[in-house]
Amino acid sequence: MTERRVVITGIGVVSPLGNDLKTTWEGLKAGRSGIGEIQSLDTTDYQVKIGGEVRDFDPAPYFKNPKDARRTDRYTNLAMAASAMAIEDSGINQPEIDHSRVGVMVGSGIGGLGTLEREHAKLIKRGPSKVSPFVIPMMISNIASGIISIDYGFGGPNMSIVTACATSNHSIGEAWRMIKFGDAEAFVAGGAEGTILPMGLAGFSNMKALSTRNEEPTRASRPFDTGRDGFVMGEGAGVVILEEYEHAKKRGATIYAELAGYGLSADAYHLTSPHPEGEGASRCMDMALKHAGMNPEEVDYVNAHGTSTPLGDICETKAVKRTFGDHAKNGLVVSSTKSMTGHLLGAAGGVEIAACLMALQEGVIPPTINLEDQDPECDLDYVPQTARELPIKSALSNSFGFGGHNASLLVRSL
Repeated sequence: MTERRVVITGIGVVSPLGNDLKTTWEGLKAGRSGIGEIQSLDTTDYQVKIGGEVRDFDPAPYFKNPKDARRTDRYTNLAMAASAMAIEDSGINQPEIDHSRVGVMVGSGIGGLGTLEREHAKLIKRGPSKVSPFVIPMMISNIASGIISIDYGFGGPNMSIVTACATSNHSIGEAWRMIKFGDAEAFVAGGAEGTILPMGLAGFSNMKALSTRNEEPTRASRPFDTGRDGFVMGEGAGVVILEEYEHAKKRGATIYAELAGYGLSADAYHLTSPHPEGEGASRCMDMALKHAGMNPEEVDYVNAHGTSTPLGDICETKAVKRTFGDHAKNGLVVSSTKSMTGHLLGAAGGVEIAACLMALQEGVIPPTINLEDQDPECDLDYVPQTARELPIKSALSNSFGFGGHNASLLVRSL
């Protein structure tokens, strides 16, 4: 059987930098921070008061029935918006497309936390009869994939992956695998998250994972800098359309890049901390290279997981050096767009693969802002402060999640 190649033909993004791909990408290139004081809840009693919020967002236009926007959780609203934009960008919803061969895999690290909080408060204060009959379908993490397929009639494989902050990359990677195996011709794949909420903020804050640089929100996310003190929580969605190459070519689709490799592994080490030597993350990147049939020297850019945590940034640096050897310090360019968006948790990989695709398209590497005093243990080229014009042919995007879940995606120009 002829090998089935997989390409990306559509991109949709909602992020703290903007409610579409164009605005988000322009913000990344400009080195603009989307982080500010949280407006969606009263943070008076919270140690952390900053986040990367999606602002001025109306989900109704992205639903077949606008009323459904009120019957779905915020993470689903964000997922629907990014999916609608990606689908329109790709043209995959045309009548001549066999919709039974189009799958959906849009995951979430946490799912409908806002729904759970709100309805539980009703239960406690007003009793069980006041709980919404929509509470279960609103809360569950697979419902975004379900509603996308219902609204567009996509009858292919449909599922949801939950692997914390690796969710988007795993979703895109497993969709890639299904297309290569012949189970679908195209996939709507990515992730969404909407957890800037009392429970989300308190939980991450109390485990000392978040930055407390409340007085300087735009400078709080500072990957690889000596002054980093934790990540900044963000929200949003990133979705791409994956398509079998010949299928895309036959219909004249615009192709952003080929998804050439996918790697995944487990640290098998600790509940929340990465392996201290980056062993699992390195194996993950090695697998992506192997699937792509590429040598380490052929990778031009790595969009790092780069969360701005004291331990995580060092471990990822070690992993990159482990995988790329001499190339890590001689030619490889690395940056963390989380310095501008914050950490979008289960949506992070979807937004970051979009950044990689645009970097390939325009020959511009988005910067790592706030990198003012580089940690000696983080000794790679992280494109500090300002974007860099650099024609590239390939890019690798890393996402690592609590539980030791690792996922890497490798895209290259055709």
